[in-house]
Amino acid sequence: MKVFAFAGSDSKHSINKQLVTYAAQLLKEVEIEVVDLNDIDAPLYGIDYEQEHGFPNDILSFAESMSNADLILLSLAEHNGAYTAAFKSLFDWVSRIPGRKIFDHKPLLLMATSPGGRGGASVLEIATARFPRDSAQLVGVFSLPDFYDNFKDGEIVHAEKKAELMGKLAEATKIVKG
Repeated sequence: MKVFAFAGSDSKHSINKQLVTYAAQLLKEVEIEVVDLNDIDAPLYGIDYEQEHGFPNDILSFAESMSNADLILLSLAEHNGAYTAAFKSLFDWVSRIPGRKIFDHKPLLLMATSPGGRGGASVLEIATARFPRDSAQLVGVFSLPDFYDNFKDGEIVHAEKKAELMGKLAEATKIVKG
């Protein structure tokens, strides 16, 4: 099974990248590709840029990696209750590739974390409503509130939240394997 994991953040110290990387590493006997949005060379999406220059190669490679995956793990950062500008631009670029839907009908485990007690609830609400319309097969949603209290030394230390994530991952892989 191929797993494609990324965080919807371009922060060098993204807590959502830490969460999605941790979640991916919990899966056993899978091929994992973790992508950092900072490694994708793409300008802010704009129709004028697209018409003048076409699609950046990194965007096409990113979309191809999503298409080749059996499961997508995505942890969204929340800026002012919505997606980050970096994620929204990536989302816009991929949506413009002819002949494809954004998530290419792939199973998606959606996650978010934040330093606060809501754990990215607003961005999860937006994404949960939006992503199925963009061809995501939503197989679970996980929120980790109070990141700095619940995630230490590279892992979730809150027993109930760790068990919840393990359950969501198990359910997602069961769906993928049929």
